[in-house]
Amino acid sequence: MNYEGQICRGPMERSSYMLPVAVGCSYNRCKFCTLFRHLKYRELPMEQIEGELERVRNLGGNPKHVFLGDGNAFGLDTGRLLKITDLIHRYFPDCCAINMDATVTNIRAKSQEELQALRAAGIRHLYLGIESGLDDVLVRMEKDHNLDQAYRQIDRIQNAGFIYDAHIMTGIAGHGRGRENAYATAEFFNRTRPRRVINFSLFLSHSAPLYREAQAKTFVPATELENLQEERLLLELLNTDGPLTYDGFHDRIEFRVRGTLPDDKMKMLDRLDLAIEGYRNHEPVIAVTDDSSGPLPAQTMTAL
Repeated sequence: MNYEGQICRGPMERSSYMLPVAVGCSYNRCKFCTLFRHLKYRELPMEQIEGELERVRNLGGNPKHVFLGDGNAFGLDTGRLLKITDLIHRYFPDCCAINMDATVTNIRAKSQEELQALRAAGIRHLYLGIESGLDDVLVRMEKDHNLDQAYRQIDRIQNAGFIYDAHIMTGIAGHGRGRENAYATAEFFNRTRPRRVINFSLFLSHSAPLYREAQAKTFVPATELENLQEERLLLELLNTDGPLTYDGFHDRIEFRVRGTLPDDKMKMLDRLDLAIEGYRNHEPVIAVTDDSSGPLPAQTMTAL
């Protein structure tokens, strides 16, 4: 597969076949994100997409799960998505699920009839970048939605039969607001009932607008200890009437907590308690990465 840019998909899709249908992100304005900043968004020609499907089939491939890349494939025109799903089923007859990233704006642009047609075509999981349950944080991070819009559009896709999965970022509300963000985000999830939650704890990339705000002291980032404490409170507050898969990453301190709620809740909370105790007496650090050379060691608050 010829793939342009960084491969970006959630851990739940690691065993899926990834089919690129676009390059970059059609929105590409979130202050914390640098994945697609260097790419000019464009949709790939249908001939290229079909050629990739044919190549995989000729190698003996017939995957059951397909993930469409890049940043928000659900933003493609409905007719184009239906053509792609038709090709997938033609080349991969055993395919039973087509999943992709989406935004609230992507969903809002589609009628209920379009959503039902896309679900009938085999699209199953939609991954939404919810990030936070606080409206002022969504505004500051220049997300494409507010909470009311998210509630409305999630209700629409669930009514159409899609499974909704959520990306969040502990620490995104900034220093001193972890408890507030945990309560708000838990309330959002307890109402919307995602099937999966993936938490990529906030780290600051040198090329991100949010990093420049941190340098200017207009945004004060939370410490890794605060992020762990926020995550623990969030998990404690989540109430589920069915299984909820959770996967939380803190890349710069190499910590990960994952499991299925409610069965694994106490085990996950215990693991977070150990991590919190381990970092309680550390010098406060934040997570920073240099886009050009890869991850940097966690930096002190004053290192910015």
